Amino acid sequence: MTMTGQCLCGAVSYEVEGDLQMCGVCHCKNCQRQAGSAYSVLFAIADDQITITGDLTTYEDHSDSGNVVHRHFCGTCGSPVKTSLPTQPGQTYIKAGTLDDTSVLHPQIHFWTGSKQPWVTIDANVAQMEGNPG
Repeated sequence: MTMTGQCLCGAVSYEVEGDLQMCGVCHCKNCQRQAGSAYSVLFAIADDQITITGDLTTYEDHSDSGNVVHRHFCGTCGSPVKTSLPTQPGQTYIKAGTLDDTSVLHPQIHFWTGSKQPWVTIDANVAQMEGNPG
């Protein structure tokens, strides 16, 4: 499977080869702030599955658990594109809204539900974790 995506302005684009490792929804407060929304939908792939064209800017964030989180975004339009964690080398999390075709996505888990917005309802049939998934 080949998937493509880009930031809002198109200055950063990417191509993903192969299957997704996971698709999930993060409700942590930092993802809410970065997304400007109630949560962030993302999918995991291996670093060698993605080819990125264009320049990403990186912000070093820290999760509630204290882990470093590298948030990569387009320096022109500000669209968040990917997240990487030094504690998970070789893995990349792509922001799902940047995909050209999101029909392949089916979130399998919601994490950091302990900080989800009270008006967000999660399907009881989908796995949930109150905190960090790892």
